[in-house]
Amino acid sequence: MRFQQTIGSPVSCSGVGLHSGQPVTLTLRPAPPNTGIVFVYRNGSEETLLPAAVSNKVPTELCTAISVNGRQVKTIEHLLSALVGMEVDNVYAEVDAGEVPVLDGSASPFVRLIRAAGVIPQTRRQSYVKITQPIEVVDGARRVRIEPSSTPKITYSIHYDHPLIQTQSYTYACSASAFEQDIATARTFGFLHEVEALWARGLGKGGTLDNTVILSKDGVVNESGLRFQNEFVRHKVLDLIGDIALLGFPFIGHIVAERSGHAMHTRLVEQILAQRDKWALITGEHAVAASESRSPLGLLRPAPSLAI
Repeated sequence: MRFQQTIGSPVSCSGVGLHSGQPVTLTLRPAPPNTGIVFVYRNGSEETLLPAAVSNKVPTELCTAISVNGRQVKTIEHLLSALVGMEVDNVYAEVDAGEVPVLDGSASPFVRLIRAAGVIPQTRRQSYVKITQPIEVVDGARRVRIEPSSTPKITYSIHYDHPLIQTQSYTYACSASAFEQDIATARTFGFLHEVEALWARGLGKGGTLDNTVILSKDGVVNESGLRFQNEFVRHKVLDLIGDIALLGFPFIGHIVAERSGHAMHTRLVEQILAQRDKWALITGEHAVAASESRSPLGLLRPAPSLAI
């Protein structure tokens, strides 16, 4: 088992929220062992700590959001994906608005931030949730399942009635190098005919061709084209990695998703926590059967205290 990791120094970036269109500055700061990923909503001298835990998830459209004491931070999934993908376990993610900046619509700018800060080992071993029996969430033709596997991996399939997408499938073997090379640069995408409807619902106000792949009936509107022929399904893998981060620990298992999305991803996290007889917590010392553990998984980490 590897040691837990944090970043080596504070790093910042600024941009706009994908859905709100509001300007926001994000600052990542190192955090002590066992902190996990904690968002910090800072408003002047006031701050609210929002641990990235499924217990703090709130219903939203087309993104993932958490809320604590009336403060909400949304569109957290790309940043979470970058942190988890690059094996950063403990970090404070400070924002001065209610949405993480979209930047280029992928996780790549966050990976560059992490690279600039450096990733450093800490003094505690990292724990893992090892799946011992399958757990599944089904909604009609949409489904997401996690099953036992000796290594963490994700297989994702999407189906869209568009000539550039149709059916795409991708299998990702989780590692920092594979994430950076194969997943991080895949951008969020949308359809031209849906843009006005999104605006009418107060969504996508910060979306541009610089941060979203837009598809017309015939092709890609963006002059730069696609980064991968199957960029669409790779981005769905990116989203899933970020959403599963709300579990609080890395997983050892195989996630298989078909036509899934943010809501189903987080429902899977909830089902994992609910079905405690189907996984074990692998610590630096030994495996602990979840059904024998006295505390809920989300409470195994100490309550975060900001040290900046």
